[in-house]
Formats: sequence, structure tokens, C-alpha cells
Amino acid sequence: MERLTAFALPVVLLAACGNTMNDTNPARAAAREQQPVGAHLSVAHFAEGCFWCAEEIFQHVRGVKSVINGYSGGTEPNPTYEEVSDGKTGHAEAVEVHYDSSVVDYPTLLKVFFASQDPTTPSRQGPDAGPQYRSVAFYDTPEQKAFIEGYIRELDASGRYNSPIVTEVAPFVKFWPAEEYHQNYAERNPDQPYIRGVSKPRFERFKAIMPDVLK
Repeated sequence: MERLTAFALPVVLLAACGNTMNDTNPARAAAREQQPVGAHLSVAHFAEGCFWCAEEIFQHVRGVKSVINGYSGGTEPNPTYEEVSDGKTGHAEAVEVHYDSSVVDYPTLLKVFFASQDPTTPSRQGPDAGPQYRSVAFYDTPEQKAFIEGYIRELDASGRYNSPIVTEVAPFVKFWPAEEYHQNYAERNPDQPYIRGVSKPRFERFKAIMPDVLK
């Protein structure tokens, strides 16, 4: 789907511990090499609408060491941006977050996930519409699943939203890194219209909600 320049609301997908080392696509390999990950770090995966937006948000969370843009939640192997944008592979745009769990824990990342999106809009975040922009919280363990479901019940009961939360809760299976030009996109393309009109305002909204977690 073509990027629009209108204002967007935030969205997110969460998961943990995926294997990305079997991908032989040179562009994807280059993306991973750009953001080396220490063996001591934990991994979580989030799909929250546009991954350019999600990447910028999670990059600024204290304890997060690197973020990789990619695709998760679908069935087609080694998907491309064009295929995912057509909405036919089942994947959502996602981010792989590598973080130091001694600095930021999983519950905090889950709160970041929900605070940086509108979890009540099925297959949409702001101007971005389609299943590739859906909100998904992937879990790696039964404990994470229970935590996510409990937090959703808490948010629904809080009255914070006018509509029920529609975020999917699904087991994590696989993360496919996106093409190299998608990596560090907001940082490398600050004057791109979508970044100026959607990503930056979305990040500013998040900063106002959770300033205490920022670097």
C-alpha cells in the first residue's frame, strides 16, 4: 500500500525470540549486520501498523539496543515489501526489538506497544489500512500469553478506549527482516513526507504518554 501523508494513529505487535539466521537474502543479511545484537540481549517482536513508525518509537526506549524492521504473522516464506503490501501473504509489518532485560522488562515493552497505537482499529492505523497493518501481540511462552490477555482485560475495563481492543494475541512463529532500505528509515529519511506527517507526530504523542521510558 502506498504511504499517505495524513496523520496516523500508532499500532503494535509483540512477540519473542525468533530465528532470522537462515535467510540468505543479501539485503536482509545487510540489514542484520547494520544492527548487531549481543548474545546477552532478549528479543521481542512487535507489528504495529507502519514499521517505520514503530521502529522510531522503540529505538528511543531506554534499554532497547537495536530494532529491525520486517514481517511476521503470515504464511509465505521470505516475503517482500511489495507482497506484504498487497495484503495477501498474511504478514503484518513488524519490528524485532533487541533489549537489555536488566534495564527494560517485557511488561514495560508491552505497555509501550499499547501506548504507541490505537488497538481498537482492526487492520488499520491512521491512514494505513489492510491486514498488514493490524495490531498483533505475539507470545513466546504461556506466561507471556496470559500476561498479554490480562493486560488487555485491564485496558478494556479501564474505559480508556471508546471501543473494545481488537489486538490479536497469537503464538510467535517467524520473523523475516525487511529490505535494507527500510532499516533506520525515519533517521535516514527525516524529510520524507510520511515521516514528517505521520511518524514524527505519532512519536511525539507517544513521548507525551510515556516520557519516563525514553533514553
